Amino acid sequence: MKRFLLPSLPDGDGRISLSGSDYHYLARVRRLSVGEFFDAFLPGGGTCRVRIVSTDGGILRGECTGAEDDRVVRKLVSEPSPFPSIILLQALPKGSKMDRIVREAAESGVSELLPFVSEFSVPRLKGNEGNAKLNRWKRIIREARQQSGSPVETLIRAPAEFEEILAWWEELKTMRAGARGILFHQVPLAKGSLHGYLEDRPDPVILAIGPEGGFSKNEAEAFMAADFRPLSIGNSVLRVETAALYGIAAATIILLERDSWILSG
Repeated sequence: MKRFLLPSLPDGDGRISLSGSDYHYLARVRRLSVGEFFDAFLPGGGTCRVRIVSTDGGILRGECTGAEDDRVVRKLVSEPSPFPSIILLQALPKGSKMDRIVREAAESGVSELLPFVSEFSVPRLKGNEGNAKLNRWKRIIREARQQSGSPVETLIRAPAEFEEILAWWEELKTMRAGARGILFHQVPLAKGSLHGYLEDRPDPVILAIGPEGGFSKNEAEAFMAADFRPLSIGNSVLRVETAALYGIAAATIILLERDSWILSG
């Protein structure tokens, strides 16, 4: 279900005002008019249904309701996720491939995405390039969530260095004892299965995907020394954008269907 992402919370009476690109999207692209409704995500979590009151002067005004036959704004709470959070650590690939990865991660319900520069990454961001890309990726995430209706708020950080990613991981482990890091690598570094790594339902699940050419030997060893579990994706050599979606989809399905495959007693 498509849902619009409100840029700010409604006022105390549940009213909203939208202009610029938001007005264009709703009034021109989706061709919504006065009296019609659209479903919306609220900043910080929760949803509401918006009834359009007016579209005069390039401003769309509306009021949040719970349903068409009542005037109650839904409780502003985050919708519970049906499975543990998935965080993607993605080494920067070439060209526009990262745009596709960001879009598919948001559509798939990834909770956080951390791009970083690895040894084999071709892009070497300079000056304000990182911030410019970050702003673009945030726009892509917003579009992807509105199109897919994903209830998960996907956060993305500015591109980091490899050492910063390892430091982030060490800090996360101290705060989230159930965190599990999984290193996707083309060379089988150790025996293990994704089912086995996810059997105890870790939360969050962190997936590390390399750039074209994968991770270097030193990077793979550093991840494993930091308690990441190595996993081969099989005999085929996947494109970097394919590998990211493959890993997200595999982990998501296993977590969602855990109760049907887990051995009892």
